[in-house]
Amino acid sequence: MKGDRVEIVVDAGDTTRTYEVVASRAGRRVETAVRRGVVEVSEVTRSGSVVRTARFMATRVLALVEQPVPREDSSERPLAGGLGVGGAP
Repeated sequence: MKGDRVEIVVDAGDTTRTYEVVASRAGRRVETAVRRGVVEVSEVTRSGSVVRTARFMATRVLALVEQPVPREDSSERPLAGGLGVGGAP
């Protein structure tokens, strides 16, 4: 899973705790992996270097929510001729 922000809700016994890992700079992303009963959420640079990692026991994780930053849709951009989508020639 890749995104720009990931929320992790963890069972902390009598309550729940919410943690958030955010891509702190432009060009970075947040990746999630589940390995050997551990959920790892890492902030990664463009070149693939890990900046920081949060680890949680998979049995305690209640929810893992990826929230990507909304991006501009390419179909709504003006065409090269200066006409918008659906414009007359």
